Amino acid sequence: MEKRSKEREKEVLKLWEQAKTEECYLEHADSVPVIRFHAFDGIDFVNAAFSTRFGGISTGYLSSLNLGFGRGDSEETVSENYRLFCESIGVLPEYLVLSDQVHHTEIAVVTEKDTCKEMVAKKLQGIDGLMTDRANVCLATSYADCVPLFFADPVERVVAASHSGWRGTVAKMGAKTVHKMQEQFGCEKKNIIAVIGPSICQECYEVSQDVMNALKEQYSEEQMKEIVYCSSKEEADKKKYQLNLWKANALQLKEAGLLKENIHISGICTCCNSKLLFSHRASKGKRGNLNGFISLLD
Repeated sequence: MEKRSKEREKEVLKLWEQAKTEECYLEHADSVPVIRFHAFDGIDFVNAAFSTRFGGISTGYLSSLNLGFGRGDSEETVSENYRLFCESIGVLPEYLVLSDQVHHTEIAVVTEKDTCKEMVAKKLQGIDGLMTDRANVCLATSYADCVPLFFADPVERVVAASHSGWRGTVAKMGAKTVHKMQEQFGCEKKNIIAVIGPSICQECYEVSQDVMNALKEQYSEEQMKEIVYCSSKEEADKKKYQLNLWKANALQLKEAGLLKENIHISGICTCCNSKLLFSHRASKGKRGNLNGFISLLD
């Protein structure tokens, strides 16, 4: 058992060496690995974390820390995986808030009444963004290439997490989260710190003309030059493009009023690092789910 544990730790560290960036660091490589973000290091009452594929009890293509219900695991296995990860980050599973994400822009302000309590389950339906000002209410959102957006206001003591794939990015999910933090809690844009979490990079993310057309409705011609380039020579309606979701989200957060120095891109690609992280594209849909977690401490 100890030998297998050492071998797994060695594998995790090797994969992390390939994936790591200056914005992130790894904790607990010997048990249940946790990705942390330096952007939040100076805020001692914010607990933000991101999972990897390691440290759980799932098997096969879901190995081993699958945090997605409905991916092929039993509910008992997924619940145990949540328990293991929560233990690794110092959160009680009953304090989690989970939602059924649908690639829209509905944002819920949550409190203790929305937490899982005795059973880990997605109590909220049709919600892609969560925010709270309550300590020990942990916002948990799911990913496997889409962009996790984490927010913290250290002045008003508010945290938020939003799920932003290409549809969410086109619909300005990040900007809407910032505006909701302002409206609901009186947050000032200059105080909000944002992290664009592990997700698919531009070189791995090929999109078609319909996505390009949708982006053009929301981004200027100059901005489009920054976030996309053509990667094929086919006829217009068959062309393929490489989309930079990280840059697209960073641009909209800056446009929403966040300070440039408060917008952080983790720079870790789920698809490039699919042995460390679950990736929908890399696995052609045969995968588990990663999760982002953010909460306020007492």
